[in-house]
Amino acid sequence: MTASKPGRSSRHPSREWSERFSGLELLASAVALLDAERHIVYLNPAAENLFAASLAKLHGKHCDRLIGPMHGLDTALDNALANNWSYTGHNLSVDRQIGGSLQLDCTVSPVHAEDARILLEFRPIDQQLRIAREEQVLQQQQANRELIRNLAHEIKNPLGGIRGAAQLLERELDRPELREYTQVIINESDRLQDLMNRLLHSHRAMQVTTVSIHEVLERVRLLIASEFPEVAVERDYDTSLPDLTADREQLIQVVLNIARNAAQAMKGHGSIRLRTRAHRQATLVKRRHKLALELQVIDNGPGIPEDLVDRIFYPLVSGRDDGTGLGLTLAQSFVHQHHGTIEVQSRPGYTVFTILLPFKQGTSEKP
Repeated sequence: MTASKPGRSSRHPSREWSERFSGLELLASAVALLDAERHIVYLNPAAENLFAASLAKLHGKHCDRLIGPMHGLDTALDNALANNWSYTGHNLSVDRQIGGSLQLDCTVSPVHAEDARILLEFRPIDQQLRIAREEQVLQQQQANRELIRNLAHEIKNPLGGIRGAAQLLERELDRPELREYTQVIINESDRLQDLMNRLLHSHRAMQVTTVSIHEVLERVRLLIASEFPEVAVERDYDTSLPDLTADREQLIQVVLNIARNAAQAMKGHGSIRLRTRAHRQATLVKRRHKLALELQVIDNGPGIPEDLVDRIFYPLVSGRDDGTGLGLTLAQSFVHQHHGTIEVQSRPGYTVFTILLPFKQGTSEKP
């Protein structure tokens, strides 16, 4: 075992180094700091999660204990110490003591901060793909919002004219059977007007308050139970979760849209499970959060058709003939306004929508 260096504080190393490098605590990427002998002096929480190891156990140990002896970074580590050179290695295979091997990109950088001389930044290849996909989804969602807003504005004015003309025409008609046709025009115009209002409603400013997620879910549960009495709505709550800082009405709408879609897909017969858990060290919209809410809506319905899964959040895409294709689009929009993410997995008999939301806004840091 490597002994602690003379003069080093007797405080627990994990706490001491977390305080010294507090700016690294919330990074989404995994970071390790090494001394001149390549001993580990610091791991941020992302690194502890990635390598399934703790700073308390690895502090003072050689970096091979973290990334294995065959990591291929020896020359880069030598150059960082001797020449202050940086280096990025791509597609490195690292064998963890727990959890098997990882494929990583690793950047080696020289630093001069107390005992630390080398900074290693690790980026799992699958995480990079996920972040790239998240950025693509955000861009697509922004484009969807602009499309929806423009369409809604363009359609609202002609609809008002059509409805007004139908009302004027109805006054001129003497035969009741003909007035029935004008009523069809008026009613359908009202239905489309309501649809346009829903599209525009997604862009209103958030009304942020302190919200209990379980109060939100109970409201949704009662609404689904009254509308679909043959659907069993099960509760699987972690009641120790703190309150959210969020828009209560938007969260109700998010969960209600997902649950209602599930109930309709099951034709009013089946079960829906509302599940809440804590998710630690979550990366949401390129920001690291120590604690986030994991909310899942799980149903045992027929599943989403395979050709629709990747497009299910797009506007006007629906798996039902009578669907508008707006419920999930609005849900995604509201989740993103809360700096969260929403994903779906589906197969026949099992569909789960997973929503991650930070508990507090404005307390995270960018990677």
